[in-house]
Amino acid sequence: MAELFTWVNMRFLLQGLGMTLFISAIAILCSIVLGTIISIMRTSNSRVLSAIATVYIEIFKNTPLLLWIMFTFFVAQLPPMGAAVLAFTLFTSASVAEIVRGGLASVPFGQYEAAKSQGFSLVQTYVLIILPQALRNMIPALLSQFVTTIKDTSFLWGAMALQELMGRGMILMNSYNSTEQIFMIFGIMAVLYFIVCFTLSQIVRAYQRKLKKGRES
Repeated sequence: MAELFTWVNMRFLLQGLGMTLFISAIAILCSIVLGTIISIMRTSNSRVLSAIATVYIEIFKNTPLLLWIMFTFFVAQLPPMGAAVLAFTLFTSASVAEIVRGGLASVPFGQYEAAKSQGFSLVQTYVLIILPQALRNMIPALLSQFVTTIKDTSFLWGAMALQELMGRGMILMNSYNSTEQIFMIFGIMAVLYFIVCFTLSQIVRAYQRKLKKGRES
């Protein structure tokens, strides 16, 4: 086992973890921007914009992520990194849009009226007044979505051979023949995924407890 736990192997896997976190972070940030726009479109008074947003959400909520990964890579023929980020952004933004919609619904309607009475434009109303208030209630759900995205990046190796954590683990397995060593590599990957996702989950729980105390006080 000593030959497995070398700095070269650990660094190789940690670089894969870094790739996983990078793709997940970029995708979730892009999804927040796109999902917010889609959510505002869905709750707007325009039937056309609302219909477009609804169709978008339903399409991506009712189709598998792997389909869009393969579409961006094989059909759109984007480079692996770009294909991965785009696929995750398109897919995740549908879920984020629903999260944002719930956050917007938690803001009292009087805030919209107050902004309008002060002469704020629609963009100013959302950016300066509504979204900052809604964000407090959205953070736990957004962090949970981030955890889901991190785990879903494991599809990327099988779909486009992108060397994130799962991919690098599979590559490392090809260097060893022992069943025990292969299971050990699986165990190391599981531990790395667990540490990251469990840490984020604890942050979510801690923030939820903080929100609960704030409402009760």
